[in-house]
Amino acid sequence: MPRYEYRCRECGTTFERSRPMAESGAPANCPEGHPDTVKLLSTVAVGGSASAAASAPAPSGGGGGGCCGGGCCG
Repeated sequence: MPRYEYRCRECGTTFERSRPMAESGAPANCPEGHPDTVKLLSTVAVGGSASAAASAPAPSGGGGGGCCGGGCCG
């Protein structure tokens, strides 16, 4: 079940709630009981290393590439 982060406009508390996606826009009271909250935009960080294809240099020269891939842009 997804977790959503909220901030209380009255006391400034930031908190999370687990709820179904269908209820993501439903109101959420802060832990102090205040009803005036706003859902925060969450960012996702994905760790790991780049694959060899992603870090390989782009091919240059003759057979393709460029804006249309066929060398028509002279």
